[in-house]
Amino acid sequence: MKKIILTGGGTAGHVTPNLALIPALKDAGYEIRYIGSYQGIERRLIENAGIPYDGISSGKLRRYFDLKNFSDPFRVLKGYGEARRLLKRYRPDVIFSKGGFVAVPVVLAAKHFKIPVIIHESDMTPGLANKLCIPSAVKVCCNFPETLKYLPADKAVLTGSPIRADLLRGDRLSGLNYAHLSSEKPILMVIGGSLGSVAVNQAVRGILPRLLETFQIIHICGKGNLDEGLIGTPGYVQYEYVDAPLKHLFAAADVVISRAGANSICELLALKKPNLLIPLPASASRGDQILNAASFAKQGFSRVLEEEQITPDSLFEAITQLYARRRDYIEAMEKSSLNNAVETIFSLIEDCLPKTDKI
Repeated sequence: MKKIILTGGGTAGHVTPNLALIPALKDAGYEIRYIGSYQGIERRLIENAGIPYDGISSGKLRRYFDLKNFSDPFRVLKGYGEARRLLKRYRPDVIFSKGGFVAVPVVLAAKHFKIPVIIHESDMTPGLANKLCIPSAVKVCCNFPETLKYLPADKAVLTGSPIRADLLRGDRLSGLNYAHLSSEKPILMVIGGSLGSVAVNQAVRGILPRLLETFQIIHICGKGNLDEGLIGTPGYVQYEYVDAPLKHLFAAADVVISRAGANSICELLALKKPNLLIPLPASASRGDQILNAASFAKQGFSRVLEEEQITPDSLFEAITQLYARRRDYIEAMEKSSLNNAVETIFSLIEDCLPKTDKI
């Protein structure tokens, strides 16, 4: 039987593309295992998907001073030893890494055993973890045309991001019923990100009366970010987090406001949802969301509003113009060639198998 180990963790964005690949791998008869951190978000997500999971020690490699910089290298070394023992036990044919610092020991251990590794880089420029892993990889997949110049030419493959097939099977009426909204007014969906977004939440709520004149609003605001004073407001529903019904809420949405995390915006592209991106500012990140948003705007997929430029009027104007030009954005997304990532990456995985294991 063909064997594959998936790895990646730290945020949901380092896990969901792996989840998107699992159905295709199962259909092809792969034995699938996952290596992540002991108690990271990836553990719950992967175990809920019914995939065997092994945890290893993980440490973050920082470019800035932190006392943990003195202890985390030892955690990484411990993780490397644990990863080597797991790979020796399971003997996978190939490894697919979505990144995050937990993936570094796994990829380096794979190099020791000469196991082929395929890496996926979501953002415009490779993060530190993937930079450490790229020399050990046979292929490096990416989401953006601009990323190719940062990768070795013989390894780089423009694939887009794997999208869960289930997300594409939403039903608009089910979404409206779930949110207790009607079909008489358009739906604006607001997504703050996996940890929520205080700035985006406050900005939207600050112009809520104006927005409700035109839209009904589905607001996924993040854990602990519900506004109890707004509960029961006609045409406005808020959730901390949505799991299975999310596909139906997406189907119900006419336009979307989102941060610009790579996986999130690739989902919007696959769903062909006109979107307003409010990227995390450089002061709160390494600037990758700003670059991601700029690429999508350049390709005609998105409208962008920098967080520093948000005022009640600028936000209202951006949403109004997004809705008015929604057909233009949909047409641009329909022309994209980056909607077959699962098939493309699966082919790369198959190419890495020993000749006798290939279908």
